[in-house]
Amino acid sequence: MDIYLVEASGEKFQLPVNPEEIRISREKQYETVNILALGEIDVAQQEKVKEISFSSFFPKVADLRYCRYADVLDPQEAMNRLTSMMNAKQPVRLIITETAVNVLVYVSAHASTFSGGEPGDVFYDATFRTWREMKVRQAPGSAAAAAAARPDTKPVPKVYTVKAGDTLSAIAKRELGSSSSWKAIYDKNKALIGSDANKIVPGQKLVMP
Repeated sequence: MDIYLVEASGEKFQLPVNPEEIRISREKQYETVNILALGEIDVAQQEKVKEISFSSFFPKVADLRYCRYADVLDPQEAMNRLTSMMNAKQPVRLIITETAVNVLVYVSAHASTFSGGEPGDVFYDATFRTWREMKVRQAPGSAAAAAAARPDTKPVPKVYTVKAGDTLSAIAKRELGSSSSWKAIYDKNKALIGSDANKIVPGQKLVMP
């Protein structure tokens, strides 16, 4: 079994000495509600964040009888890496081979102990809390929900379908009240009509200004 901590940058840190045991704590979250005539009842909520914890040590000198590799970090440098991960705002990936543990976690706490009988070695307790993506749900009466439900009040542009014998002047007179407004219709529909304002075709749909 090997234990790795993989940072967001992809940098991997393997713990040099495996712990004797790994504790995984799971707990269901409940909300206590007081109901008239029934008293307090517990209503099940989502599962609480899991905690994974274990104890081990960083050796000053590698001993391959219990170390997973020979080129171990200085114990103080190793503790500094744990502290850096704990202070980071991003989760790290905890991988424990030969188990199902391969999860994003926060290093929530770690404590170190120096023993007089083991000079240079640093003993530690580490606790990890599984990371959960935060999803914000909009309440039905919230401002965002109200905005989404608000009807679109923008006016719908009027569209005129060209008929045989139509000219822009005649359309302007009939739809806008003045034949001199033909230029406004042309400018609004120039991409459809083309460079010659006189070449309008029956069936074309012109947007009125």
